[in-house]
Amino acid sequence: MARRQVDEVRDGVELTSLDAEAFDGAGVTKRALLDHLDAVAGLLLPALADRPLSVVRARPGQAPFMQKNLPRGAPDWIPTVDVWAESSQRTVHYPLCHDRRTLLWFGNQRAVEFHPTLVPHGATTTGELVIDLDPPDGAGFDRVVAAARPVRAALAELGLAAAVKTSGATGLHLVVPLSEQLPIDDAFAATRAVCARAAALAPDVATTEFIRDDRGGRVFLDPTRAGGATLAAPYSPRARPGLPRVVPPHLGRAGRGLARRLHGGHRGRSARRAPDLVGAAARPRVPAGGAAHRGPGDPGAAGRGHARGEAPQARPRTRRVITGRGGSRPAHGRCAPRP
Repeated sequence: MARRQVDEVRDGVELTSLDAEAFDGAGVTKRALLDHLDAVAGLLLPALADRPLSVVRARPGQAPFMQKNLPRGAPDWIPTVDVWAESSQRTVHYPLCHDRRTLLWFGNQRAVEFHPTLVPHGATTTGELVIDLDPPDGAGFDRVVAAARPVRAALAELGLAAAVKTSGATGLHLVVPLSEQLPIDDAFAATRAVCARAAALAPDVATTEFIRDDRGGRVFLDPTRAGGATLAAPYSPRARPGLPRVVPPHLGRAGRGLARRLHGGHRGRSARRAPDLVGAAARPRVPAGGAAHRGPGDPGAAGRGHARGEAPQARPRTRRVITGRGGSRPAHGRCAPRP
């Protein structure tokens, strides 16, 4: 096979086909994809560090696909972890992305989306909850916003607040920082309880039904986003026309304005303007794990006792805290570093 012409070298990584379209229908070039990854590396890499990584790749002539195993022929300087997947009864060799050259290498492989696990490899607790709002196909953004309101009400009953993270696609992620670390089983229980309570508060708007045909056009509140589940990382592009990207959690008018500038606009605007916006994006905002909030009672206990949608009994606390990310065990069970 003939070797492709190298257009540019960055950090020792040979980059090819930079003037080609990033993927079919992208409306932006592969160079724009790599320029974006390079521009936000200092912000994106902390969200990927020590987390098993899945990527969505988009080859010309093919539909985008999720890739979990590090492909054969990858550089030997990319570390991996072996994770036993109970569902498929096989070991998955997940890559870890710790540095700029690994990020650039994935970008050159047309890895468009970066989906790390919610917690670092091998951790057993978490410092935040995540509520994922998934609208039905073709629904307007106002439907997602409407579904976010009962989620906020359910969180308020526990003395919790959430920061909004746009998904870069059609949904929203509500990131809920906790005042102390929570065991992963309790985080799962609390997430289920909040979703069930929110669906009970607005049954015509939101649902926890996993089967699409049973949702009746309502927004799905995903109760499984905890532990080793994956989520598109902040600043990750999405494999959609114009290359929109995930906007990290923001509170306040300034954050909402930045979110609109990074997320919206005409086709390709986000990809072309991202390097110019990184300076604004890098200014102090919500920390990696969330935002200031009123401390909760025991959200884990609330989840265990109120998983059927009854109102959890909050123990309100008025102390304001700011916490960082926590950790949890991987999603797929037993996990060991790969030599």
